Amino acid sequence: MDVTHRRRWVVVVMTMGFAVAGCGLPGAPQPPSLNLPSRVTDLSAVRAGRRVALHWTMPTRNTDKTLVKGSVQVNVCRQQSAAGECVTAGSLPFAPGANGAFSEELPAPLASGSARLLTYYIELNNSNDRSAGLSNPASVLAGEAPPPVTGLTVAMAKNGVILRWKPVGPAHEPSVTAVRLQRTLVTPPAARPKSGLLAPPPEPVTQNLLVPAGVAPGSALDKNIRFGETYEYRAQRVLQVTIDGRRLELPGALSPPIRIHAVNVFPPEVPRRLVAVAAPSQNGAPPSIDLSWLPDAETNVAGYIVYRRQDGGSWQRISPAQPVVGPAFRDTHVEPGHTYEYAVSAVGRDGLESVRSATTQETVPKP
Repeated sequence: MDVTHRRRWVVVVMTMGFAVAGCGLPGAPQPPSLNLPSRVTDLSAVRAGRRVALHWTMPTRNTDKTLVKGSVQVNVCRQQSAAGECVTAGSLPFAPGANGAFSEELPAPLASGSARLLTYYIELNNSNDRSAGLSNPASVLAGEAPPPVTGLTVAMAKNGVILRWKPVGPAHEPSVTAVRLQRTLVTPPAARPKSGLLAPPPEPVTQNLLVPAGVAPGSALDKNIRFGETYEYRAQRVLQVTIDGRRLELPGALSPPIRIHAVNVFPPEVPRRLVAVAAPSQNGAPPSIDLSWLPDAETNVAGYIVYRRQDGGSWQRISPAQPVVGPAFRDTHVEPGHTYEYAVSAVGRDGLESVRSATTQETVPKP
Protein backbone atom coordinates (compact mmCIF):
# COMPACT_ATOMS: atom_id res chain seq x y z
CA MET A 1 0.00 0.00 0.00
CA ASP A 2 1.52 3.32 -0.98
CA VAL A 3 1.67 6.36 1.23
CA THR A 4 -1.22 8.12 -0.48
CA HIS A 5 -3.59 5.21 -0.01
CA ARG A 6 -2.44 4.77 3.55
CA ARG A 7 -3.27 8.41 4.36
CA ARG A 8 -6.73 8.10 2.83
CA TRP A 9 -7.44 5.01 4.91
CA VAL A 10 -6.36 6.75 8.06
CA VAL A 11 -8.63 9.70 7.30
CA VAL A 12 -11.60 7.41 6.68
CA VAL A 13 -10.96 5.44 9.86
CA MET A 14 -10.55 8.62 11.86
CA THR A 15 -13.79 10.02 10.38
CA MET A 16 -15.70 6.86 11.10
CA GLY A 17 -14.29 6.74 14.58
CA PHE A 18 -15.32 10.30 15.19
CA ALA A 19 -18.84 9.53 13.93
CA VAL A 20 -19.15 6.43 16.08
CA ALA A 21 -17.80 8.20 19.09
CA GLY A 22 -20.19 11.13 18.49
CA CYS A 23 -23.25 8.87 18.64
CA GLY A 24 -22.52 8.00 22.22
CA LEU A 25 -21.89 11.53 23.51
CA PRO A 26 -24.61 13.07 25.78
CA GLY A 27 -26.51 16.15 24.53
CA ALA A 28 -26.13 19.65 25.90
CA PRO A 29 -27.06 19.77 29.59
CA GLN A 30 -30.58 21.11 30.29
CA PRO A 31 -31.34 23.35 33.29
CA PRO A 32 -33.54 21.77 35.93
CA SER A 33 -37.25 22.72 35.80
CA LEU A 34 -38.28 25.37 38.31
CA ASN A 35 -41.86 24.06 38.19
CA LEU A 36 -43.27 27.60 38.16
CA PRO A 37 -46.91 27.59 36.96
CA SER A 38 -47.48 30.03 34.10
CA ARG A 39 -49.09 33.33 35.02
CA VAL A 40 -52.88 33.69 34.75
CA THR A 41 -53.83 36.21 32.06
CA ASP A 42 -57.66 35.95 31.98
CA LEU A 43 -58.64 36.97 35.52
CA SER A 44 -62.04 38.73 35.68
CA ALA A 45 -63.91 40.28 38.61
CA VAL A 46 -67.60 41.12 39.09
CA ARG A 47 -69.22 42.81 42.07
CA ALA A 48 -72.91 42.53 43.03
CA GLY A 49 -73.93 44.11 46.32
CA ARG A 50 -71.14 43.38 48.81
CA ARG A 51 -69.97 40.19 47.08
CA VAL A 52 -67.10 40.07 44.59
CA ALA A 53 -66.64 37.01 42.34
CA LEU A 54 -63.40 36.18 40.49
CA HIS A 55 -62.98 33.74 37.60
CA TRP A 56 -59.93 32.52 35.68
CA THR A 57 -58.44 29.49 33.90
CA MET A 58 -55.74 27.44 35.60
CA PRO A 59 -52.65 26.81 33.41
CA THR A 60 -51.64 23.28 32.46
CA ARG A 61 -47.95 23.99 31.91
CA ASN A 62 -45.10 25.59 33.77
CA THR A 63 -43.06 28.51 32.48
CA ASP A 64 -40.55 26.07 30.98
CA LYS A 65 -43.35 24.27 29.02
CA THR A 66 -43.39 21.19 31.26
CA LEU A 67 -46.71 19.86 32.52
CA VAL A 68 -47.97 21.05 35.88
CA LYS A 69 -48.28 18.10 38.23
CA GLY A 70 -50.64 18.07 41.18
CA SER A 71 -52.75 20.90 42.58
CA VAL A 72 -51.50 24.47 42.64
CA GLN A 73 -51.95 26.88 45.53
CA VAL A 74 -53.70 30.08 44.43
CA ASN A 75 -53.26 33.23 46.50
CA VAL A 76 -55.77 36.07 46.02
CA CYS A 77 -55.05 39.66 46.98
CA ARG A 78 -56.69 43.07 46.51
CA GLN A 79 -55.15 46.50 46.12
CA GLN A 80 -56.83 49.84 46.84
CA SER A 81 -54.36 52.09 45.02
CA ALA A 82 -51.54 51.72 42.52
CA ALA A 83 -48.94 52.29 45.22
CA GLY A 84 -50.77 50.45 47.98
CA GLU A 85 -50.15 47.00 49.39
CA CYS A 86 -51.93 44.02 47.82
CA VAL A 87 -53.74 42.61 50.87
CA THR A 88 -54.38 38.87 50.99
CA ALA A 89 -58.04 37.98 50.49
CA GLY A 90 -57.79 34.19 50.40
CA SER A 91 -55.82 31.12 49.40
CA LEU A 92 -57.05 27.82 47.94
CA PRO A 93 -55.78 24.94 45.74
CA PHE A 94 -56.86 24.17 42.16
CA ALA A 95 -56.04 21.43 39.68
CA PRO A 96 -54.22 22.27 36.42
CA GLY A 97 -56.62 23.31 33.65
CA ALA A 98 -59.52 23.84 36.07
CA ASN A 99 -61.91 26.79 35.93
CA GLY A 100 -60.79 28.84 38.90
CA ALA A 101 -63.33 30.71 41.02
CA PHE A 102 -63.18 32.73 44.22
CA SER A 103 -65.73 34.97 45.93
CA GLU A 104 -65.74 37.05 49.06
CA GLU A 105 -67.96 39.39 51.03
CA LEU A 106 -66.27 42.77 51.07
CA PRO A 107 -65.14 43.94 54.52
CA ALA A 108 -67.25 46.80 55.88
CA PRO A 109 -64.63 49.53 55.18
CA LEU A 110 -64.53 48.52 51.50
CA ALA A 111 -68.32 48.31 51.22
CA SER A 112 -68.94 51.86 52.44
CA GLY A 113 -68.06 55.40 51.43
CA SER A 114 -67.69 56.82 47.95
CA ALA A 115 -66.95 54.75 44.87
CA ARG A 116 -63.25 54.00 44.36
CA LEU A 117 -61.13 51.53 42.44
CA LEU A 118 -60.36 48.11 43.92
CA THR A 119 -58.04 45.80 41.97
CA TYR A 120 -57.63 42.05 42.39
CA TYR A 121 -54.69 39.82 41.48
CA ILE A 122 -53.98 36.13 41.88
CA GLU A 123 -50.62 34.39 42.19
CA LEU A 124 -49.91 30.70 41.56
CA ASN A 125 -47.29 29.16 43.85
CA ASN A 126 -45.38 25.91 43.40
CA SER A 127 -44.50 23.49 46.19
CA ASN A 128 -41.54 25.68 47.12
CA ASP A 129 -43.83 28.70 47.50
CA ARG A 130 -42.38 30.36 44.40
CA SER A 131 -44.37 31.93 41.55
CA ALA A 132 -43.95 33.36 38.08
CA GLY A 133 -45.61 36.61 39.14
CA LEU A 134 -48.99 38.22 39.58
CA SER A 135 -51.84 37.72 37.14
CA ASN A 136 -53.43 40.43 35.04
CA PRO A 137 -55.36 42.99 37.14
CA ALA A 138 -59.15 42.73 37.47
CA SER A 139 -60.91 45.78 38.90
CA VAL A 140 -64.24 46.51 40.57
CA LEU A 141 -65.47 49.49 42.55
CA ALA A 142 -65.30 49.61 46.30
CA GLY A 143 -67.76 51.84 48.17
CA GLU A 144 -71.41 51.80 49.13
CA ALA A 145 -73.48 49.86 46.59
CA PRO A 146 -76.92 51.09 45.51
CA PRO A 147 -79.86 49.61 47.43
CA PRO A 148 -81.35 46.39 46.06
CA VAL A 149 -84.39 46.44 43.79
CA THR A 150 -87.55 45.44 45.66
CA GLY A 151 -91.12 44.76 44.58
CA LEU A 152 -90.19 43.48 41.11
CA THR A 153 -93.29 42.38 39.16
CA VAL A 154 -93.88 41.32 35.56
CA ALA A 155 -96.99 41.43 33.40
CA MET A 156 -97.82 40.80 29.77
CA ALA A 157 -98.61 43.65 27.41
CA LYS A 158 -99.46 43.59 23.76
CA ASN A 159 -96.00 44.79 22.77
CA GLY A 160 -93.87 43.01 25.36
CA VAL A 161 -93.33 42.36 29.06
CA ILE A 162 -93.92 45.21 31.52
CA LEU A 163 -91.59 45.22 34.53
CA ARG A 164 -92.25 47.34 37.60
CA TRP A 165 -90.36 47.83 40.85
CA LYS A 166 -90.46 50.09 43.87
CA PRO A 167 -88.55 53.39 43.49
CA VAL A 168 -86.49 54.48 46.51
CA GLY A 169 -86.52 58.23 45.97
CA PRO A 170 -83.87 60.69 44.74
CA ALA A 171 -81.87 60.53 48.00
CA HIS A 172 -80.94 56.87 47.34
CA GLU A 173 -81.48 56.80 43.58
CA PRO A 174 -79.45 59.70 42.21
CA SER A 175 -79.24 60.71 38.58
CA VAL A 176 -76.25 58.39 38.03
CA THR A 177 -78.08 55.22 39.12
CA ALA A 178 -79.41 52.99 36.35
CA VAL A 179 -81.28 49.69 36.62
CA ARG A 180 -80.08 46.54 34.87
CA LEU A 181 -82.63 43.85 34.09
CA GLN A 182 -81.14 40.40 33.58
CA ARG A 183 -83.35 38.14 31.48
CA THR A 184 -82.86 34.38 31.18
CA LEU A 185 -84.66 32.12 28.70
CA VAL A 186 -85.88 29.12 30.71
CA THR A 187 -88.13 27.42 28.15
CA PRO A 188 -86.98 23.77 27.85
CA PRO A 189 -85.14 23.23 24.54
CA ALA A 190 -87.64 20.55 23.49
CA ALA A 191 -90.49 23.08 23.75
CA ARG A 192 -88.80 25.76 21.64
CA PRO A 193 -89.68 26.33 17.96
CA LYS A 194 -88.05 23.84 15.62
CA SER A 195 -85.30 24.92 13.28
CA GLY A 196 -85.92 25.38 9.59
CA LEU A 197 -85.87 27.92 6.79
CA LEU A 198 -88.85 29.82 8.23
CA ALA A 199 -87.94 29.39 11.89
CA PRO A 200 -86.68 32.48 13.73
CA PRO A 201 -83.02 32.49 14.83
CA PRO A 202 -82.44 31.07 18.31
CA GLU A 203 -82.58 33.49 21.21
CA PRO A 204 -79.59 34.04 23.50
CA VAL A 205 -80.12 32.30 26.82
CA THR A 206 -79.15 35.41 28.80
CA GLN A 207 -79.71 39.03 27.84
CA ASN A 208 -79.42 42.35 29.69
CA LEU A 209 -81.64 45.41 29.44
CA LEU A 210 -80.22 48.61 30.92
CA VAL A 211 -82.74 51.24 31.99
CA PRO A 212 -80.75 54.51 31.96
CA ALA A 213 -80.75 56.75 35.00
CA GLY A 214 -83.74 59.10 35.17
CA VAL A 215 -85.77 57.25 32.49
CA ALA A 216 -89.22 56.12 33.69
CA PRO A 217 -88.13 55.32 37.27
CA GLY A 218 -89.80 52.19 38.54
CA SER A 219 -90.85 50.61 35.23
CA ALA A 220 -89.59 49.30 31.90
CA LEU A 221 -90.92 47.50 28.82
CA ASP A 222 -89.05 44.56 27.35
CA LYS A 223 -90.13 44.52 23.69
CA ASN A 224 -87.63 41.90 22.59
CA ILE A 225 -89.63 38.84 23.63
CA ARG A 226 -91.28 35.96 21.80
CA PHE A 227 -94.73 34.66 22.61
CA GLY A 228 -94.72 31.08 23.81
CA GLU A 229 -91.40 31.40 25.67
CA THR A 230 -90.82 31.47 29.43
CA TYR A 231 -88.48 34.11 30.84
CA GLU A 232 -86.91 34.76 34.23
CA TYR A 233 -86.04 38.30 35.29
CA ARG A 234 -83.77 39.71 38.00
CA ALA A 235 -82.97 43.37 38.59
CA GLN A 236 -80.19 45.38 40.19
CA ARG A 237 -79.41 49.06 40.57
CA VAL A 238 -76.13 50.18 39.01
CA LEU A 239 -74.17 53.27 40.08
CA GLN A 240 -72.28 54.64 37.06
CA VAL A 241 -69.17 56.74 37.79
CA THR A 242 -66.05 57.90 35.94
CA ILE A 243 -62.65 57.33 37.59
CA ASP A 244 -59.38 58.23 35.86
CA GLY A 245 -61.24 58.64 32.58
CA ARG A 246 -62.80 55.16 32.81
CA ARG A 247 -66.56 54.62 32.93
CA LEU A 248 -67.14 52.10 35.71
CA GLU A 249 -70.16 50.55 37.39
CA LEU A 250 -70.95 49.74 41.00
CA PRO A 251 -73.88 47.30 40.93
CA GLY A 252 -76.17 46.53 43.84
CA ALA A 253 -77.43 43.11 44.82
CA LEU A 254 -79.61 41.17 42.39
CA SER A 255 -83.29 40.88 43.21
CA PRO A 256 -84.96 37.48 43.65
CA PRO A 257 -85.94 35.97 40.27
CA ILE A 258 -89.44 36.22 38.90
CA ARG A 259 -90.82 34.27 35.91
CA ILE A 260 -93.43 34.86 33.26
CA HIS A 261 -94.78 32.72 30.43
CA ALA A 262 -95.19 35.04 27.46
CA VAL A 263 -98.68 34.17 26.29
CA ASN A 264 -100.36 36.29 23.65
CA VAL A 265 -103.83 37.07 24.97
CA PHE A 266 -104.15 40.26 22.94
CA PRO A 267 -106.19 40.26 19.71
CA PRO A 268 -105.13 42.45 16.77
CA GLU A 269 -106.20 46.06 16.41
CA VAL A 270 -109.72 46.73 15.18
CA PRO A 271 -109.87 47.41 11.40
CA ARG A 272 -110.62 51.03 10.54
CA ARG A 273 -112.26 53.07 7.77
CA LEU A 274 -114.52 50.38 6.39
CA VAL A 275 -116.12 51.52 3.12
CA ALA A 276 -118.87 49.82 1.05
CA VAL A 277 -119.56 50.62 -2.62
CA ALA A 278 -122.44 49.00 -4.54
CA ALA A 279 -122.13 47.88 -8.15
CA PRO A 280 -125.39 47.22 -10.12
CA SER A 281 -125.91 44.25 -12.33
CA GLN A 282 -124.18 44.75 -15.68
CA ASN A 283 -123.83 42.59 -18.77
CA GLY A 284 -125.46 39.65 -17.04
CA ALA A 285 -123.19 39.83 -13.97
CA PRO A 286 -125.00 39.85 -10.64
CA PRO A 287 -124.99 42.99 -8.48
CA SER A 288 -122.35 43.24 -5.73
CA ILE A 289 -121.07 45.38 -2.93
CA ASP A 290 -117.32 45.95 -2.72
CA LEU A 291 -115.84 46.41 0.77
CA SER A 292 -112.43 47.88 1.64
CA TRP A 293 -110.66 49.01 4.83
CA LEU A 294 -107.26 50.05 6.09
CA PRO A 295 -104.88 47.09 6.50
CA ASP A 296 -103.68 46.30 9.99
CA ALA A 297 -99.99 47.15 10.46
CA GLU A 298 -99.42 44.39 13.04
CA THR A 299 -97.30 41.45 11.93
CA ASN A 300 -99.39 39.02 13.95
CA VAL A 301 -102.48 39.47 11.75
CA ALA A 302 -103.49 36.35 9.79
CA GLY A 303 -106.45 37.96 8.00
CA TYR A 304 -109.95 39.36 8.37
CA ILE A 305 -113.54 38.20 8.88
CA VAL A 306 -116.45 39.98 7.19
CA TYR A 307 -119.89 40.19 8.82
CA ARG A 308 -123.23 41.35 7.40
CA ARG A 309 -126.73 41.95 8.67
CA GLN A 310 -129.94 43.20 7.15
CA ASP A 311 -132.87 45.15 8.57
CA GLY A 312 -131.41 45.13 12.10
CA GLY A 313 -131.18 41.33 12.19
CA SER A 314 -128.38 39.24 13.63
CA TRP A 315 -124.83 39.40 12.29
CA GLN A 316 -123.80 36.62 9.91
CA ARG A 317 -120.29 35.75 8.78
CA ILE A 318 -120.18 35.96 4.99
CA SER A 319 -116.44 35.52 4.38
CA PRO A 320 -114.94 32.01 3.89
CA ALA A 321 -113.81 29.76 6.72
CA GLN A 322 -110.23 30.88 6.17
CA PRO A 323 -109.64 34.57 7.01
CA VAL A 324 -109.56 37.03 4.11
CA VAL A 325 -105.91 37.85 3.53
CA GLY A 326 -106.19 41.34 1.98
CA PRO A 327 -108.16 44.38 3.20
CA ALA A 328 -110.95 43.95 0.62
CA PHE A 329 -113.96 41.71 -0.01
CA ARG A 330 -116.73 41.47 -2.63
CA ASP A 331 -120.24 40.45 -1.52
CA THR A 332 -122.10 39.02 -4.51
CA HIS A 333 -125.03 37.61 -2.56
CA VAL A 334 -127.05 40.80 -2.60
CA GLU A 335 -130.34 41.87 -4.21
CA PRO A 336 -131.28 45.14 -5.90
CA GLY A 337 -133.19 47.57 -3.70
CA HIS A 338 -131.93 46.01 -0.44
CA THR A 339 -129.75 47.71 2.14
CA TYR A 340 -126.97 45.80 3.92
CA GLU A 341 -124.87 46.66 6.96
CA TYR A 342 -121.25 45.44 7.27
CA ALA A 343 -118.50 45.09 9.91
CA VAL A 344 -115.00 43.59 9.78
CA SER A 345 -112.75 42.04 12.44
CA ALA A 346 -109.04 41.10 12.38
CA VAL A 347 -107.75 37.63 13.32
CA GLY A 348 -104.30 36.95 14.76
CA ARG A 349 -102.10 34.00 13.83
CA ASP A 350 -103.00 32.47 17.19
CA GLY A 351 -106.71 32.61 16.37
CA LEU A 352 -107.56 35.59 18.57
CA GLU A 353 -110.17 37.86 16.97
CA SER A 354 -110.53 41.58 17.48
CA VAL A 355 -113.84 43.25 18.13
CA ARG A 356 -115.77 44.29 15.05
CA SER A 357 -115.07 47.54 13.30
CA ALA A 358 -117.39 50.46 13.05
CA THR A 359 -120.24 49.54 10.72
CA THR A 360 -121.02 50.83 7.28
CA GLN A 361 -124.05 50.23 5.09
CA GLU A 362 -124.87 50.33 1.41
CA THR A 363 -127.97 49.92 -0.78
CA VAL A 364 -127.89 47.98 -3.99
CA PRO A 365 -129.44 50.15 -6.74
CA LYS A 366 -132.38 48.86 -8.68
CA PRO A 367 -131.92 48.25 -12.41
